[in-house]
Amino acid sequence: MRRLRGVKALVHDAVDRTTELVALGHESSARSVVRALSASRPLAEPVRVVDEFRRRSTHGVLATIRAVNRAVQSVTDAGLDVAEVTLAAGSGPTSAAVPVPMRSDTVGTLRWLGDAALGLVNGAIGDSLHARENGLDLGMSMRHGDVYLDLDRASLARQIPSPRAKLAVFVHGLATTEWCWSLDSATSHGDPAASFGSLLAAELDYTSIFVRYNSGRHISENGRLLAAEIERLVENYPVEVDEIVLIGHSMGGLVVRSACHYGQGEALAWIDALRHVFCLGAPHQGAPLARLGQVAAVVLDAIDHPGTRIPGRLLKGRSAGIKDLRQGLLVDEDWLGRDPDALHEEATREIPPLAHVNHHFVSATVTEDREHPLGWLVGDLLVRVSSAEGPHMSSRVFPIATRHYGGVLHHQVQNHPAVYRLIRDACATPRVV
Repeated sequence: MRRLRGVKALVHDAVDRTTELVALGHESSARSVVRALSASRPLAEPVRVVDEFRRRSTHGVLATIRAVNRAVQSVTDAGLDVAEVTLAAGSGPTSAAVPVPMRSDTVGTLRWLGDAALGLVNGAIGDSLHARENGLDLGMSMRHGDVYLDLDRASLARQIPSPRAKLAVFVHGLATTEWCWSLDSATSHGDPAASFGSLLAAELDYTSIFVRYNSGRHISENGRLLAAEIERLVENYPVEVDEIVLIGHSMGGLVVRSACHYGQGEALAWIDALRHVFCLGAPHQGAPLARLGQVAAVVLDAIDHPGTRIPGRLLKGRSAGIKDLRQGLLVDEDWLGRDPDALHEEATREIPPLAHVNHHFVSATVTEDREHPLGWLVGDLLVRVSSAEGPHMSSRVFPIATRHYGGVLHHQVQNHPAVYRLIRDACATPRVV
């Protein structure tokens, strides 16, 4: 019912947004005509009068559409309220959400399609969904096996029947959900149910936790929230946690780094147990497509023509998470009070790696040779090698292990057998106390 309300609200918001774009297009077209006709002095005043009548008429029509839209919304809200009460009274307690199975052979099923669409919508406009308290907002949750966890002590004891003292926490990228860690599993590992999480659990005795979150929010907001959720997990975990490994793909790598920053700053207990951080194809220095989107938004919106202003305005409505990817922003100070669509790039804060943690930054290129001009230019299609290998630092006090894989696309990094071997071998190395 919450998701149904979210979809309904999104439709009504889309109607309102469409009327705004129609008004924008009308005004842009009218200005061009008025400028041309007003060049003739005898026509200037009649043109002004006609244009004013047009403006008032258009405003009245669009205002009526918005009013009808809100009236329909109120009626449907009331109907859903009645339906929700009726269903609750007749069906007893509602069951928890059932996740899409972590298997690559679920691709194309209705549940998979719905989950994929939900991740995409959150990536595109997730900040707006959160601000409007829309039911489609994914928020943040943690998953173990086929259960979304309740992070209180009693629930964790029930939901994780065989807890291990080592935790591997996986964080997905932009516009996806935790299912993405199962992408191409059958091809990569010969088993549709295999993933980095299941393999680490079987081979190195980790309890694997998959994070699900709204990737359209600011990276720093998700980073701070992730730090707090890991703290709750560790505090209420059935056994004492000896070791934590964080693994983030793409934007997820930035969210992980942000969580480490806030976790250390707030002196959270889980930071002491953190041993490894893996960033797989993460745009530490920003992503080219995010920069291109920002430039296109500014340029198109600046041209006074409906064919450019409308797509420009739509691009400006992209989520805060997408805008953060322009420079790989990790903390609030990098975006608070700044224009996300300014063409010049402002300096960002340096967020150094944690001194006691082993950091592994993985890059890839579409070409086997990382020095090939195409590989140098496009990287893995979304992130260039220089960006994936780490942020700009005035001084690198702490060692960062980097690894490159040729002939690998961006989405393949999160379930590639060679990348798994890197993670497994690093985690299998005895810890030096």
